[in-house]
Amino acid sequence: MADNVFDAIVIGSGISGGWAAKELCEKGLKTIMLERGRDIKHIADYKEANKEAWDYPHHGQKTQAMIKDYPVLTRDYPLNERNLDYWVNEKESPYTEIKRFDWFRGYHVGGRSLMWGRQSYRLSDFDFEANAKEGIGIDWPVRYKEIAPWYDYVERFAGISGSVENLPNLPDGQFLPPMEMNCVEKDLAPRLKEFYKGQRHMIIGRVANITQPLQDRQACQFRNKCWYGCPFGGYFSTQSSTLPAAMKTGNLTLRPWSIVTKILYDKDTKKATGVEVLDAETNKTYEYKAKVIFLNASALNSAWVLMNSATDVWPDGLGSSSGELGHNVMDHHLGVGASGMVEGYEDKYYYGRRANGVYIPRYRNLFGDKRDYLRGFGYQGGASRQGYNRSLEEQSLMGTELKELLTEPGAWMMNIGGFGETLPYHENKVTLDKTKKDKWGLNVLAMDIEYKDNEVKMRKDMVADAVEMLESVGVKNVKPRNGDGTLGRGIHEMGTARMGKDPKTSVLNKWNQVWDAQNVFVTDGAFMTSAACHNPSLGYMAFTARAADYAVNELKKGNI
Repeated sequence: MADNVFDAIVIGSGISGGWAAKELCEKGLKTIMLERGRDIKHIADYKEANKEAWDYPHHGQKTQAMIKDYPVLTRDYPLNERNLDYWVNEKESPYTEIKRFDWFRGYHVGGRSLMWGRQSYRLSDFDFEANAKEGIGIDWPVRYKEIAPWYDYVERFAGISGSVENLPNLPDGQFLPPMEMNCVEKDLAPRLKEFYKGQRHMIIGRVANITQPLQDRQACQFRNKCWYGCPFGGYFSTQSSTLPAAMKTGNLTLRPWSIVTKILYDKDTKKATGVEVLDAETNKTYEYKAKVIFLNASALNSAWVLMNSATDVWPDGLGSSSGELGHNVMDHHLGVGASGMVEGYEDKYYYGRRANGVYIPRYRNLFGDKRDYLRGFGYQGGASRQGYNRSLEEQSLMGTELKELLTEPGAWMMNIGGFGETLPYHENKVTLDKTKKDKWGLNVLAMDIEYKDNEVKMRKDMVADAVEMLESVGVKNVKPRNGDGTLGRGIHEMGTARMGKDPKTSVLNKWNQVWDAQNVFVTDGAFMTSAACHNPSLGYMAFTARAADYAVNELKKGNI
C-alpha cells in the first residue's frame, strides 16, 4: 500500500473522530486519522494535571494579557492560565460574527474530548419525533429503537456512571455504579418529587467518569481536574479510550498538524477519492486517498470542509445539493437558573471533589403540560458548601480572626442552571467569509446565528421554574440568575449537515452518508436534525459506531 493510500480517512480526532478510528481499525481497515493541531499524548502530556491553583503565578485565573489575546474565550468561564494551550489561538484562527456567536474550540489530538463536561444522555422518541409532530424543520430518519443498541454498545466501552430511573423522557443506559448525591441533594430530591407529584425528578448526573476500573483505566479519583487531562483515565476521552483501542490493532496512522482543506471528488464515479491536506507546520500540501472518509471535524468545521470542497458539480460545496449545508445551526441556550442557601447541615460535608452534579430532566411540554413555546429544558447543578473566597458579613474582621474564620466551610448553597433546546432554524447558518483569512491563508467561517422568540419565552420559564423549585424544597434566599444566553456557550454546535429522509431537504441519509458522495460519512454534531435539551456527545458516539459498521458492510458488498 502506498504511503498516501489507505482504506479509510478520519478527519478530526475528538469524541466522534476517535470512535470512527476505533471502529474502522477494529474492523480491519487501514486508517489514517488527520488532526489539524498538535499531538497530546495520554498521561505524558498532561502537564497541569497534578498542579494546584497556588502553583500558578496568577492562581490559575485569567490575566489582562490573556483577555486581550483571547477576546472570545474571555466571554465565559473557559479562559484561565491552567489549560490555556488546550484552546485555539484566536489570532491564528479567527472567525467572523455577523451575529455574536461564542465559539470555543480545541485544535489538538483529542479535541474537546479532553475538555468536555462529560454529561452523557440518550435522546428519546420525544426528541426523535418532535420535528414531525410539530411541523418544525424535517423529520429525523430514525427512531429510538434503531439507536438504542448502539447506545448500549458505546456506553459499555466509554464507561457511563448513572442511576436507573425508568423515565420515558430520559432512557436508561448501560451504567456503571452511580456517583453519590451529597447529604443535601439526597434530602432535596425526594422533596422535589413529592411536591410535583412525581412529575419532576432530581437525579445524579449521568457522566462519562468511571466509578470502577474499566479496560486499562482507573476509577475517577474525585479530583475534579478533568479539564487538564486525567492521568488515571478516569473519564472518557480519545486519549484514554478510543485511540489506544485503535492503535492496538496496528491499523491506525495518526497524523497531527494536518489541516484538511478539501475532500476530493470524482464526478464520474460520484465518489470521493481522498482529501487534500495542508501541513500546519510546513505549509506543504499533500493528498491522501481512501475508499471511505469519515468527517468528524466538529459541526462547524465539518461544514467548512464540505463548503471548501466545491467543484464544478457542486459550486457551493460537497453535499450542498439540498441547499441545507451550513444551515440549521443549533446550540443549547443557557445562563439562566437560580441559587440559594440551605439551612440545617452545618455539621455535614462531602468527600473529595465530585466531577459531577445533579440533573433535573425535562418536564415542560410533556405528559399533558402545554406551554406557549415548543420543546423544553433540563437543569444541571448541585449543592456545595461555600469556601474561603465567599463574601462575608463580618467585614470588620481582619488578620488572624479573618483567616481562622475562612478555614471553616461556609453555608450550604444549592444551584441549578437551565439547558434549553434551540429549534433548527434554516436562517441560522454559517458561510465562508471570502474577505477574511486565517494564519494559513484559508477563508474563515462567518456566523449568522441567534436564538429567537421561542427560546425567549422558554428562558422565562427556565428562570421562574428554577426559583419555584428551589423554594418548594426549602432553599432560602433564592436568587434568580439571568444571563444573556448567547449561543455558542453551550459548546454543543449541531445541525450544519443534518440527516433526513429526502436528499432535497437534507445533507445526509439515515446512515450519516452524504447523499451526494456516499463514501463520505459525517458523524459529529453536524448530523443532528434537532437538538433536544441535554448534552449530545453520547449520541455522536452511538451514531458514529453505527455508521462505521454500516460503512464497512457496504464496502464489503462493493456498494461504496
